[in-house]
Amino acid sequence: MKKVLDIVPYPYLPWFSGGQKSIGQFLEYLGNEVSLAVAGSISNEWALAKNYSVIPLLKKSSSRYYDYSLVKRLTSLVRENKIDTVIWEHPYYWWLAKQIKKKTGVKTIFHTHNIEYQRFQSNGNWWWPVLRNYERNCFRGADIVFFISDNDREFAISKWEINQGKCFTIPFGVPVKEFPPDKQECRNKIAAIHDIHINEKIFLFNGLLGYRPNLDAVKAILEFINPLLLANANFKYKIILCGKGLPGELNELKNYAAKNIIYAGFVDDIEMYFKGADLFLNPVLTGGGIKTKMVESIAFGTTVISTTHGALGIDKNFCGEKLFVLPDNDWNAFANAILEHASDNSITPGVYYEHYYWGSIVKKAAEVM
Repeated sequence: MKKVLDIVPYPYLPWFSGGQKSIGQFLEYLGNEVSLAVAGSISNEWALAKNYSVIPLLKKSSSRYYDYSLVKRLTSLVRENKIDTVIWEHPYYWWLAKQIKKKTGVKTIFHTHNIEYQRFQSNGNWWWPVLRNYERNCFRGADIVFFISDNDREFAISKWEINQGKCFTIPFGVPVKEFPPDKQECRNKIAAIHDIHINEKIFLFNGLLGYRPNLDAVKAILEFINPLLLANANFKYKIILCGKGLPGELNELKNYAAKNIIYAGFVDDIEMYFKGADLFLNPVLTGGGIKTKMVESIAFGTTVISTTHGALGIDKNFCGEKLFVLPDNDWNAFANAILEHASDNSITPGVYYEHYYWGSIVKKAAEVM
């Protein structure tokens, strides 16, 4: 069995964001296909790791990103354990990966979760051009690059002239194989928790709310979409917003409680909310990569109303009637789509699960390796 070492540059256990979950579930399923060890931050709760061995190697502080002692330690680790392949999550450690590859000859894979410079550019970070050049060089120097979407893969090939033969799409996945049978049960639980009437529709948005694209999406719901829905006096609904990191100045959205807005904060069982909602709202306008919350929502049987930017990266050919995409910033069209599809009871197509189930995804990754 192939021996693989995966390097995760930041804490991901337990996960609180889609990116952390993507890494955690990818590794859990990959451990079924290869002999896997994971080197990561000592800040992880390593007892949560499944199907792989762990190496608490990286410091808590940001100095781990330029810790030159890692060259010797990882070189020894690769040689002593006869590692065949090293996977690096994100491009941040390209400087280190070059050293390890030079000293050991080990196959070097970078597993990207966005085109990173685009994410930092959208957040207004002034140094994004430096990251762009660094990231491009990383892709050029790697043996293989795993992209989270076809959009990112095609960008790297066409814009950065990365060798097509080493670029593969390994999407964000889900741990379910079929349409959930307990959607109504989950809806009833959510309604009981938040005192929602049986005749009210339940709409959901979730994400790490300290992340600017998600926070901007929340503001779009509050300032543009919800007022349009409120104008329909006979339309009964509640919008539940889930996630940690909401800025303090928004006061847990208490000023919106009388306007059909419920702020649930971080919830332990987000899958129950995905299943129980009538629609998932995705008014995201910035940020890169695939919106993991959309992939999960459709897998758990809930239809998504999304902006065009928010739907980048997801393959619409597998979604059937579970995804409706509207032009960016056309909030009237977005609100009308909510009104039109609020009672949707379509079933997620079987091909969706064939494509986005983690078990299938990691088999492809293992075959590439």
